[in-house]
Order: sequence, then C-alpha cells, then structure tokens
Amino acid sequence: MTRWEPQSYERYQAYRDRPALDLMVQIPAELAPSEIWDLGCGTGEHAALLKKRHPRAVVHGLDSSGEMLEAARRRPDEVDWVQGDIAGFHPEVPPDLIFTNAALQWLAGLGALVPRLVETLAPFGVFACQVPLSYDAGWYDALREAAADPRWAARLKGVEGVRPIAAPDAWHAWLSPLCSDVDIWFTTYLHVLEGDDPIVDWMSGTGLRPYLQAFGEDQDERRAFVDAYRRRVAALYPRNAEGLTLFPFPRLFMVARRA
Repeated sequence: MTRWEPQSYERYQAYRDRPALDLMVQIPAELAPSEIWDLGCGTGEHAALLKKRHPRAVVHGLDSSGEMLEAARRRPDEVDWVQGDIAGFHPEVPPDLIFTNAALQWLAGLGALVPRLVETLAPFGVFACQVPLSYDAGWYDALREAAADPRWAARLKGVEGVRPIAAPDAWHAWLSPLCSDVDIWFTTYLHVLEGDDPIVDWMSGTGLRPYLQAFGEDQDERRAFVDAYRRRVAALYPRNAEGLTLFPFPRLFMVARRA
C-alpha cells in the first residue's frame, strides 16, 4: 500500500482544492442530506467543509491512508474518520450524498465499482465525483518512461500508478440506468507554478509516491530516479520568460442523482 505524506500533498492545496470546490457547488442546492460520505477524504478539508455546509448531517470521511487520517483527526470538525478502502465500501446507513474527489483514478474495475457505489445511495441521493484525466498527460508519460529505464525497470515493474480513465460516455452508461439526472463535464485548469521543479514537487505528493516508496531506504537510487524524471519534465514544460511553469491539468466531473 502506498504511504502518503500529508505535507507533500498539501503543498499545492489551493490548486488541489479548486476542483473539489467546483464539484461541490454543482451538488443540487435543495439536497438536505442527513448522511454524507467523502470517499478518499485525504487530510479531511472537504469532509470538514461538507459538515459546515450541512451541519445537521452525519459526515464520514473514508481513506486508506493512516497518515492522511491522522492529519484529518486534528481538525476540530465533527466528522467520523474511517480507515478503509473505497473498493470495499458498504455503509450501514444509505448515504444521501457520496462525494469523491481525485480518488477513483487509483482503483481498478470502475465499470462495476461506480454503479455499486450509486446503489448504496438512499433514494434521490447524489453521487458527486471528480477524477484527474492525467494518465495520458505528458508528466505521466515522462514518469513511465523514467520507470522503464533499465536501471530501475525490474524494481519498479510492480508499481501501481494512476489508471486510465474511461471516456465520459462510459461514465454515462454506468450511471444512467440507476440515476434520473446525470451531469458530466470536463475542465482543464492552467496552473501557473513557481520554483525550479514545480511539477516534480507537485507529483511528489501524488503520482510519484508509489515509485519513491518502491526504492525503500535506497536514497541514492531514489535521487537518481527523481533526477531522471526531472530532466524529462523540464524538457516538456520549460519555464517561460517570467520564470513560471504553465501546468495544464484536465479533470472529469460528474454529478448524478439516484432515481
């Protein structure tokens, strides 16, 4: 299991928050949920915000990472923090809202998982989801190229990174048999990043984590791998005349209401 570092993940929190907030405002305004789950809640900021937005609701935040949940539990908000895997999600009480932001891209079998998640909803409950469309992005291509280098290929062969995300029409086919309303859209955010290696810094909190963990305590090999990745990313995303790196990041959104 990948070991996550809350400090690394939160380094670009303002950029990471934007898609979650954009998703949240599309949840039907008339929804008055009494039971909410944030699946893949990370350090808990969005579950906490959902609790503020719906103070009468019981809000649960589920994540597989003990490190992330340790940070979440330091929040003052009244949220039930649960360690567990989304793939095994079976709530005792049917949720009125399932919110999941930038989590499902790590999981296999979404064609079966997504309908099963929706089936756990109470009648007229809402499934709100955002997934990065990053698998085919240049910075992930560069990561896979670096991992295929003969120096590390055998060591990194079993690493599981993010998975390809199905096209919007596939998501519609999964959701529409169970939902009366299905709204799907995508957005590309152009992040303007400062620093010498901001994309590598960004990935250090997400996509690089499983690869870095595979090196264990071998710091020299880890540094050599990161340097190889850094050179590839720098060639793809050079800094502009102002010293800034433009980082286009596409994401897919959906909000569906169970029939």
